[in-house]
Amino acid sequence: MRYMLMHKLDEDVPGNFDPSPEFIKTMGAFMEEVVQAGVLLAAEGLCSSKQEAARITVEKGKTTVTDGPFTETKELIAGFALVDVRSREEAVEWGKRFTDVFVQHGIDVEVDVRRVHEQP
Repeated sequence: MRYMLMHKLDEDVPGNFDPSPEFIKTMGAFMEEVVQAGVLLAAEGLCSSKQEAARITVEKGKTTVTDGPFTETKELIAGFALVDVRSREEAVEWGKRFTDVFVQHGIDVEVDVRRVHEQP
């Protein structure tokens, strides 16, 4: 089963979207562990909404494009990992271990664990 782990950060907190070398080293070690476990399909961090971001909204047939930064949004998706695991519980366990990387560096984070819809 494939699961998307999406982490959200407050982009107004310094360093959240510009990680320190120490954070990158810790995250790299964790990502290597996920790769060695054979469950990682893809993972990327995202730039702040201050950098070339746009939000497209359609309401009642009207399309609006809003350029970043998105000041009305406190937390934004800051990155994702796509994993292929045996169960929701395993995906949640990887998600919890992922949050540990942030906690080690004093960063508050929220991770959504969502199953990827797959057609039979």
